Amino acid sequence: MARVWIVIAVLALAGCDLKAAYRRPDLEVPAAFRGTAETQAVAWPSEDWWRGFQSPELDGLIEQARTANFDIAAAIARVRQADAQVRIAGASLLPALNGTAGASWQHVGFGTGGSAGGGRFAGGTASEDLHSYNVGLSASYQLDFWGRNRALRQAVVESALFSRFDQQTVALTVLTNVANTWFTCLALVDRLDVARRNLTAAEDTLAVVRGREEAGTANALDIAQQESLVNGERANIPNLQNQLEQALISLGILVGRPPETITVQPGSLTSLALPAVAPGLPSALLQRRPDIAAAEAQLAAQNLDITAARAAFYPTVQLTGSAGYQAPALTALFSPAGALASLAAGLTAPIFDGGTLRGQLEQVRGRYDELLADYRKAVVQAFTDVDQALAAWRYTTEQERLQRIAVDTARRAATIARAQMLAGTVDITTVLTTETTQFTDEDTLAQVRLSRIQALLNLYKALGGGWVRPERDPVPALSPGPLVGGVALPIGTGR
Repeated sequence: MARVWIVIAVLALAGCDLKAAYRRPDLEVPAAFRGTAETQAVAWPSEDWWRGFQSPELDGLIEQARTANFDIAAAIARVRQADAQVRIAGASLLPALNGTAGASWQHVGFGTGGSAGGGRFAGGTASEDLHSYNVGLSASYQLDFWGRNRALRQAVVESALFSRFDQQTVALTVLTNVANTWFTCLALVDRLDVARRNLTAAEDTLAVVRGREEAGTANALDIAQQESLVNGERANIPNLQNQLEQALISLGILVGRPPETITVQPGSLTSLALPAVAPGLPSALLQRRPDIAAAEAQLAAQNLDITAARAAFYPTVQLTGSAGYQAPALTALFSPAGALASLAAGLTAPIFDGGTLRGQLEQVRGRYDELLADYRKAVVQAFTDVDQALAAWRYTTEQERLQRIAVDTARRAATIARAQMLAGTVDITTVLTTETTQFTDEDTLAQVRLSRIQALLNLYKALGGGWVRPERDPVPALSPGPLVGGVALPIGTGR
């Protein structure tokens, strides 16, 4: 036994730290977003960014989604699973202790004949009952010289962080999808209103043309042309109604309820407030996107897996021990004479494994390179999302302004054409052309307005939706943490 402990001491002194310290990879971070200045005023989204649109219906839908959406609930369940894995991985850093207890009975010798009085020696053969009792404790512990178990446990902690950041990403995606679907409903209501007003205007014009036909100043072709416009507008209404119904139905799965229970009544996009939002510096975006934090957590976990794979090349030392009492009677069980104790140490070292350990190391290194590429892509994708949303917001804002002018001009032209038709100075073709232009421009305005609001919504999402990475990352704990997506998550105080 003394030699065993000498070997263990030598290994401990010779042990080295195999851990490769994680360092955030070098990234190409621009000084400012495309088309913005470094000195631009900053207005990051707030955590309840949706309230800036001042829509009580949207607020209600968002709250329902936060508490009942299935994707958010599944993501929270994955967080709980990851926390449980942290507990499992941490067990390898502590000794395993088991209690034992036992009792046995044995009967020795059986008589072959009887006697008048019976007894233990009936028939001339001795017999005896033997009893034995024992209680004890056994323990085992693997010495973590090379940090393999610590690395595996910390890798699981990083994976638990990933699950938390991923849950935030899922929640942000769900909430923006709710808002986008709701805005689509409002836009379709606006387009339906435009289509119905245009249908009424076209029908009024058709009535005038028919009156002119009776007076002999219009012909069947004039009526057919105007009827074609009327029928086209009338046929467009069911299509828009179908799209609106489909959008309302799709809200059900987003808020975790059957579509039959969706009772909100869409209003108009024109009634929405448009809150101000402006990005800060691109470098600050790295701390505001949960998907970037999730990608980095995976990368850090894989870096620790490399440490564990390297440590597998080195010997492992297992300590085992037991202590307890054994006696032939309960009354003597805990006497000094019945005490037992043992201690043993075992060393296992890989000699030849056919390349298994080398292959495992190369595998985890390859996985690290893959996750590194994913992390860098997530960063560049974040910059791309912001730049695209900024460009869309800028140009759709300008487009909406110009489209309003086009609508005003088209309405004025159609009004003049109708007046001149009544005066008999223009034919129905001129009226038909101006009305078609007016109807198209008004419908286009409703669609452009939706595109502008969607660009703003995408900008909120691209900027992280108000999420900010804490200065100290949360780690699994037993106490419930703050609400995320409407459900309490276990979040610790830091690491």
